[in-house]
Amino acid sequence: MRIRPITLCAALAAAALTVLPASPAAAESEPHGSVRATPSTTAPGGEVDLRVSVCSGREATGTSDAFVSEARFTPAADGGLFAQARIRSDAQDRDYDIWVNCKDSSGKASGRLTVVHGDSHRDRDHDRDHSRPTPFRPVHAGGGGTATLAADGAEEQGPGIRHEMIGLALAAVAAVAVASRSVRRRRGGGD
Repeated sequence: MRIRPITLCAALAAAALTVLPASPAAAESEPHGSVRATPSTTAPGGEVDLRVSVCSGREATGTSDAFVSEARFTPAADGGLFAQARIRSDAQDRDYDIWVNCKDSSGKASGRLTVVHGDSHRDRDHDRDHSRPTPFRPVHAGGGGTATLAADGAEEQGPGIRHEMIGLALAAVAAVAVASRSVRRRRGGGD
C-alpha cells in the first residue's frame, strides 16, 4: 500500500521539475531587439523617428517617459516597423529609455533617447520658434496640434480699422445700388 503513494509523489515531483525549468527558458527565448531613434538627441517639443526590426507582425507600440503619447508602429517601406513620436515640452535634460512591445508576435525592443535643452542641440525643426506653446499631452476633445495656431490668432485679434472702412464702403455701394434699382422700378423704367 505504501508503494503507491511514494510512486505518485515521485511522479508529481518529476513532473514539477520538468515544467519549472521550461518556464524561464521560454521567457528567454522571446526575441529582443533594439529601437533606433533618429535623431538620438533632441530638444523638448521635437519629433523623433523610431525604427524596430524585431517584430514579425505588422504592429507594435512604443512608450517612453519622454513621449507625449504612445508611439504606434506600422510597416516601413524598407522593412521593419516605423513610428514617429513627439517629445514632451516639459521633458528634462537626461537620457530616456524607450520600450517597444510587438502586437501580433512575441518580441520586445528597447533603446535610448537623449533630451537636451538650449542651443547645444539643433533638431530638424531648428527654424521653429520654441517659445510658442506646443501641446505636451494628447487632447481628449480634438484640436491636437492647434496650440500653435491659437498663439498666432492671439497676435491678430481680428480686422483693423482699414478693414472696417472697406466693409462700410462696400455696404454703402450696395445700398445705393439697391435704392437706385428700387426708384427705377417705381417710375416704370425698370428692367
